[in-house]
Amino acid sequence: MVAVQDRLADAARVRDRRGTVRATRIAPGWEEDAGAGALEGPLDLASNDYLGLSTDRRLKAAAIAATERYGTGARASRVVTGTLPVHTELELALAELTGQPAALAFSSGYAANLGILTALGGPDTLILSDQHIHASLVDAARLSRSPIETIPHSDLAILGDVLANRTQTRAIVVVESVYSVLGDAPNLIDTAALCAKYDALLVVDEAHGIGVLGAGRGGVYAAGLAGAEHVVVTATLSKALGAQGGAVLGSELLREHLVNTARSFIFDTGLAPAPAAAAAAGCRVILAEPERVDALHRVASLIASSCGVDRAAGPVQSIRVGTPEIAVKVTERLRDEGILVGCFRPPSVPDGISRLRLTAHAGTDPDRLLRATALISSMLVERP
Repeated sequence: MVAVQDRLADAARVRDRRGTVRATRIAPGWEEDAGAGALEGPLDLASNDYLGLSTDRRLKAAAIAATERYGTGARASRVVTGTLPVHTELELALAELTGQPAALAFSSGYAANLGILTALGGPDTLILSDQHIHASLVDAARLSRSPIETIPHSDLAILGDVLANRTQTRAIVVVESVYSVLGDAPNLIDTAALCAKYDALLVVDEAHGIGVLGAGRGGVYAAGLAGAEHVVVTATLSKALGAQGGAVLGSELLREHLVNTARSFIFDTGLAPAPAAAAAAGCRVILAEPERVDALHRVASLIASSCGVDRAAGPVQSIRVGTPEIAVKVTERLRDEGILVGCFRPPSVPDGISRLRLTAHAGTDPDRLLRATALISSMLVERP
């Protein structure tokens, strides 16, 4: 019998050999001696704070006020004593932003995705998942006890064929409004039409769509599908909304069903007051200041044009670099130069091709960005 520590050591050696080692470390600029102006140092092309709301004074003030009023945590599950007025405020704000009838807040986007698919899935419900969906949705589908069909990325012909020929009574189609690796967007109108034709539910993960598409109100809203009975939205509050947490948005009946059946809601402590209040404030800022979204798209276009890649639908612009080793080396060299970029390697990339992931932010200085992309391009030519 192999000792646990020996197994862990063997696994570590395999990761090192494959170039897939990951680590947690404090981001540059946030070291203990960095001082108050921490964010003025490195150029951030890696985080998901698309609209710069995580440091917005209004969100910070809302978080502080909620902490002063309610304390640092919700103290219990939402179905015990963990529901606070700030949760109602957040859910109303999310529903208004996205044009949905109702919302239910979870402790994370991961928990929201687990909640919706496990609450609606089952042995007689076929889940048809796009090949590029997020890991949280993959895990949720597996935990739902449903039969699963993986559909080639954005292939509506195959999706329609599988829906038409299924043997299960119910079906759930799972897509994202903006995919996190390639940054592309599906045709939500045609996808929703197929689902309506074949009596299927469409679940759209708007993690990278809210604050980005439809003047910030999301891809479902932009497609004219907000409030459609057969369309459900999931979201995270940790990206464009600048806070933390997750949500499922849909009908009042769906919300009531999740409150009673979603295990990742019932058996989880409620979202803490501070991020709930901050996310609610973030919703209000997006509605009031659509120019932030416009600025985000200008930066995304500049990244794409200066790096010579096709403009993606969302904030993420991906650059193929081939092997994990090249991706890691370029990322580390850029980090040494004060430029933070994402590094996507297997198993995070659905097609097995490693990429640099450059994320646009509304407040990025164009001149600094152009200097950074020129350096990135030169490094890729050198192939370190």
